[in-house]
Amino acid sequence: MKTKVNFYRGALVMLMTFLMVFVSHITQAQERWSFEFRPGVNFATKEMGEVNLNTGFGAEGTFAYRFIPHLSVYAGWSWNKFGSNEKINGATLDYEESGYTFGLQFIHPIGDSKINMLARAGGLSNHIEVEQGGDVIADSGHGFGWQVEGGLAIPIGGKWSLMPSVRYRSLSRDISIENVETSMDLNYLSVGLGLSFKF
Repeated sequence: MKTKVNFYRGALVMLMTFLMVFVSHITQAQERWSFEFRPGVNFATKEMGEVNLNTGFGAEGTFAYRFIPHLSVYAGWSWNKFGSNEKINGATLDYEESGYTFGLQFIHPIGDSKINMLARAGGLSNHIEVEQGGDVIADSGHGFGWQVEGGLAIPIGGKWSLMPSVRYRSLSRDISIENVETSMDLNYLSVGLGLSFKF
């Protein structure tokens, strides 16, 4: 009987120890995750192939996980659209870039301020679609590109932050329009304002 009591007592102590470690881990892991929604305005830095792109716009949603102080990994999805003056059969062509983003994010306080510096560097797995009158007439297929970004992370209360930033993005794809294959280098600056929530 005494052996059973000792067994149950030992099992209870082990269970309580496990629960304390588990709860402690959960508490420490709080606010390691964040989600950011970032709309932006895009400015092509050069022609894409022979196409002169107009000012574009887009949006991105990303999740980030902070695995050590100040440094996180992030992944998300983005969509960006550019108009142009190019026409086929009298109809203007638009260009959409969309796909997946991933990389590293560094956020660090600026001195004693509550404002933080923000830096990101990462890759893309995106494709370019050509649209005419709302219909997709060509698709490059997904391929890899890269991006770098700098900005600020400004706490606005609770778990929320504003994240203004400037980003440079580069993606090179081949695309066929009316049986003519063209190499397209999409390079642009994006000025955006993200809204981030930690959890």
